[in-house]
Amino acid sequence: MSASALPPVIAGWFEAKGWAPRRHQLEMLAAARAGRNALLVAPTGAGKTLAGFLPSLVDLTERPSDGLHTLYVSPLKALAVDVQRNLLTPIEEMGLPIRVETRTGDTPADRKARQRVRPPQMLLTTPESLSLLLSHEDSALLFANLSTMVVDEVHAFAAGKRGDLLNLAMSRLQKLSPDLRRVALSATVADPEAYQGWLAPHADIDSVDVVLGDPGAEPQIAIVLPEEEKIPWAGHSGRWAAQNVMEEIERHKTTLIFCNTRSLAELIFQDLWEVNEQHLPIGIHHGSLALEARRKVEAAVADGRLRALVCTASLDLGVDWGDVDLVIQMGAPKGSSRLVQRIGRANHQIDQPSEGILVPGNRFEYLEARAALDAVAEGELDEEMFRPGALDVLAQHIMAVACAAPFREEELLEEIRSAAPYAGLTEEMFRAVLSFIESGGYSLKAYDRFRRITQDADGFWRVSHPKFIQQHRMNAGIIVDTPLYYVRFKNGRTLGTVEDNFAETLSPGDTFFFSGLVLEVERIDGIDLFVKATTKSARIPTYMGARMAISTHLADRVRTFLHDRAQWDRFPDAVRDWLRVQDYRSAIPAPDQLLVETFPHESVHYMAAYSFEGWNAHQSLGMLITKRMENAGLKPLGFVANDYALACYGLEPILDPGSLFSSDILEKEFVDWVEGSHLLKRAFREVAVIGGLVERHHPGKRKTGKQVTFSTDLIYDVLRRYEPDHLLLKAAWADAREKMTDVGRLARLLDRAQDTMLHVQLERVSPMAVPVLTIIGRERMAQGTVDDQLLIEAEALAEEAMRLD
Repeated sequence: MSASALPPVIAGWFEAKGWAPRRHQLEMLAAARAGRNALLVAPTGAGKTLAGFLPSLVDLTERPSDGLHTLYVSPLKALAVDVQRNLLTPIEEMGLPIRVETRTGDTPADRKARQRVRPPQMLLTTPESLSLLLSHEDSALLFANLSTMVVDEVHAFAAGKRGDLLNLAMSRLQKLSPDLRRVALSATVADPEAYQGWLAPHADIDSVDVVLGDPGAEPQIAIVLPEEEKIPWAGHSGRWAAQNVMEEIERHKTTLIFCNTRSLAELIFQDLWEVNEQHLPIGIHHGSLALEARRKVEAAVADGRLRALVCTASLDLGVDWGDVDLVIQMGAPKGSSRLVQRIGRANHQIDQPSEGILVPGNRFEYLEARAALDAVAEGELDEEMFRPGALDVLAQHIMAVACAAPFREEELLEEIRSAAPYAGLTEEMFRAVLSFIESGGYSLKAYDRFRRITQDADGFWRVSHPKFIQQHRMNAGIIVDTPLYYVRFKNGRTLGTVEDNFAETLSPGDTFFFSGLVLEVERIDGIDLFVKATTKSARIPTYMGARMAISTHLADRVRTFLHDRAQWDRFPDAVRDWLRVQDYRSAIPAPDQLLVETFPHESVHYMAAYSFEGWNAHQSLGMLITKRMENAGLKPLGFVANDYALACYGLEPILDPGSLFSSDILEKEFVDWVEGSHLLKRAFREVAVIGGLVERHHPGKRKTGKQVTFSTDLIYDVLRRYEPDHLLLKAAWADAREKMTDVGRLARLLDRAQDTMLHVQLERVSPMAVPVLTIIGRERMAQGTVDDQLLIEAEALAEEAMRLD
């Protein structure tokens, strides 16, 4: 297809701009004319958004329509707003009578009501808002003539619960509008066939055309290191580079500075202000900030009024700011797909190279950064692991369907099975989900508030009472706020808060550092973590901020770097010397080996295991191994973990590490740990909220996180006692295993340990152990002195490790 296939008004617009439609944009138009679903995989800056909308613009130009024609779904509210801004300009310049509007949680209620009566031709929304639209009784009329559905940044959520919800919504839309055409867009899909299956009705990949964009200009990415190559031994923030970053800001027009956590973004923002001698305008953007603050800073960047913006994953996706000419990644990128996505924000045009800088926080992070650069150069992206659809999401969707209109069981099951994540849903499991919505389950049947749907004499399922419709619409959604836990003494004095992903791994008797004290857990009540001061050793460190784990394929590349000595000449002297001394004093593991070192240090016995399976898997295994050490009489004192290694330590030497890593730990200690900690309660809270068993909102008020936790904990205890095979308990176990403990990577780690463990017994600490052991010192210090003291401790430890005698 050539540009001559475009209507004159659209062809003229391209010509007036001095542009020509790109090949992949015309191929998307050809797929649309043939009535085909399409998956577009094209690099950042290739005009994916226009490619997704071009067939709709052409169709509405040739056959004007007043009804809802195109539905665009984005994973982010900000992206929907940004696309509206960028789409309105060409529509206005062409003079097309096409209305484009957004519908998200931030859209005013009066506009939402008007959109259902008089919808725009193009509606931009999110998965959650789409699900709510489908819960209205007029949804069949609203979507009856829907022509196209465009899913942007499909890689960002297809394999998760939001993807489950969206896929179920697509199946419902296909039922309401049988000729609906599905389109998905992404720059970072590693396995197009997997996404074809996800996008297609009935997972029929042959019904989806794959359109590949031409490769863009190669990105220009550099790794910044300290002067004299004094690469830090510990830390993962790159904060040492604040002055370097400021100099880059001064040299560039607009710089985005990505951080992996919100807490790090705040720290980097403060660091930059301290060295901002020219008083350049710098902003900050992350998900915890108020909507008004985020919108204000987005507008400032779009208008060219900011020289730099410190941000998190909140700006990973699709936001197109033409003046951004540099992206800096603080700390390791954790995945090549994420790096491509972030770097692509700079010089957002396919024929201009994106410019990026990586700032590694330590020596292992240098190897990870180098691995990421090689992966990007070779076009290797992170693969997504698709899994069966979540049952709590299915329950929410079924309730939305019931709110719109009564349904027949067999018809709805057929429709749900056409959604790829639920293609294997059995009648038995479907009946179990219906039973859960009908009564809450066997143990909760006596309570009317759980009887949300009823089957009538004609076989139709319908909502039991109008109040449940309002309840559903007020509480629907997949993203569940997780509260902080308050650390308190039993007299009520509060020491502060810790994140729930740390608090809920604790059991009574566990000890940890906090606020300069060693604290022992006495009990957990709701979101109150009751502790007492103790003279015992602290076994578990606290961790600040959520952690993104290194991707599997980047970890594989780092293992290869370590083993292939020919690669070492590419590294800075400090990294090369570090590895050579490690090779001389201990060992360098082969890519498929698990190196385990044991050694004494300051009257404590250590075991360091280098598996590179990511922080979540190491954190979980650390909990399990210290419990196993305790049972073996090894008197454990604690453990520390990062993405690359796990170190456990105690008062007795570990002579047989193989017994600690045996695979039956997942059958014994793992089950006991998950059930004894609050991991399962946390998972249950999420699935209970998503599944509609517990409401977050009531008319006129919102429950606090503590109230939600209290409600779910009561139900959890009842079900554990009287109905242990309840649907939501099964769903909670699935979440706890996969999301909270990364059990898949944990299992791979244990399998490798059985077959390939290389145990090296040393007389003192090894060079590779220094980065992980230094973490132990972090919790003993007041926050203001952490970095300086950590540097001193790390250098002293490194000096001992690097001695050749």
